[in-house]
Amino acid sequence: MTLNPADDEFAARLRDRLPQDAVRPTDPRYLEEPRGQFTGIPGLLVLPRSVEEVAVVVREAAQARVPVIPYGGGTGLVGGQVMSGGPAPVILSLERMSAIRAVYPEENVLVAEAGCILAEVQAAAAEIGRLFPLSLGAEGTARIGGNLSTNAGGVNVLRYGNARAHCLGLEAVMPDGRIWHGLTRLRKDNTGYDLRNLLIGAEGTLGVITAAALALAPRPAAEGTAFFVVQSPAAALEFLGLVRDLVGEEVSAFELIDGQGLRFQAEVLPDIRQPFETPPAWMVLCDLGLSGGQSPAEALERVFEAGHDRGLVQDGVIAQSEAQRTEFWSVREHMPEANRRVGAIVSTDVSLPLSALPVFLDRARQKIADIGAFRINSFGHLGDGNLHFNVFPVAGRSRADHAADRPKLYRAVHDLVAGMEGSFSAEHGLGRLKVGELERYGDPVRVDAMRTIKAALDPAGIMNPGAVLSA
Repeated sequence: MTLNPADDEFAARLRDRLPQDAVRPTDPRYLEEPRGQFTGIPGLLVLPRSVEEVAVVVREAAQARVPVIPYGGGTGLVGGQVMSGGPAPVILSLERMSAIRAVYPEENVLVAEAGCILAEVQAAAAEIGRLFPLSLGAEGTARIGGNLSTNAGGVNVLRYGNARAHCLGLEAVMPDGRIWHGLTRLRKDNTGYDLRNLLIGAEGTLGVITAAALALAPRPAAEGTAFFVVQSPAAALEFLGLVRDLVGEEVSAFELIDGQGLRFQAEVLPDIRQPFETPPAWMVLCDLGLSGGQSPAEALERVFEAGHDRGLVQDGVIAQSEAQRTEFWSVREHMPEANRRVGAIVSTDVSLPLSALPVFLDRARQKIADIGAFRINSFGHLGDGNLHFNVFPVAGRSRADHAADRPKLYRAVHDLVAGMEGSFSAEHGLGRLKVGELERYGDPVRVDAMRTIKAALDPAGIMNPGAVLSA
């Protein structure tokens, strides 16, 4: 379907209907994405302050068949926020719509506009003694609309679920410019198709999320964090079961960390304080959030002793202060930055059934070795089956030396994942990077249904064209 550029005539129409400062030429920063794999084409930057202004933009774009790229914090890792080809688009940034509209402590609900930064949502919840448990490395810049549009995951999915699990209702502008007033705070509403869950994870291809009613959780009375050295990924998985047997559902996070990740940090981020003098082959970062009257240190000592008695755990270090907890989490949160500085040839975001994870890691390493000599750093959210399996050149070589190997490496990993009933995109979404992977691995019936939904809701094809589904 032919789309038209956001040209001077279109810009003039928008300026007639919006405040003068809402429409401007594209700033280069809106054309970049963190991994540098895509560069957006310049277009028209629009910064609305209300859902009504968003509706004006989308309605005009639909009538003129101008592409619209919803833009949150720009932190997405699969190119969903930049359009690298086609006619000049409207880049619709929600950054000015950043208000906390309402807080309902007795309901454990908070209503935030889409441009609200995730860390600000967390802070607003903390002000009323509640927890907004979605937590990820980019929470200081990521915006809640983008988090919902990509169904973001992060470190607390084990206990609290993905972004989808934290959303009760949405306000959104549909592709024809109409406003859907779906900001319900109900926890039960069984009245037909669930438009909320359709828009969550759609990456802006079915509409623009402008606000959300977010479910909050009680704040743990006490929190504790520890690094435990484990024999292997299989031992880590067995240890997770043991920890949950001992402390129930109060395990907030359980992260598997490869010793290679610590060696990379020592190499390129020497200021990050390491938990062990010599990085072990495998370790887990365990975080507990306990109810009143319990001691995190005692609980962590208890799980260490139980794991050691079973031969699953060899060593460990328990955070003795909040500052040390922050240091421990800093190690985990700087894994992506260290990877970037070393220069990954391939970065994957995969998920598998929990019991398949150890087998996957063994098989994946062998398949990579069959292609050539590489270093591997695999880490991630063991408790929910999500791993970031990343391949690097050996010391002395660069990622540029392996440009020809990149497709083979991706295919080896993703073929293995598909064969083990896993997913090639666990928490980052599809964006533009993985559109071809959906066509290769996706169930044909599901992909056809997705195309049918897209055509029904966005017949002009203006909403984030080229993302999720091929144009």
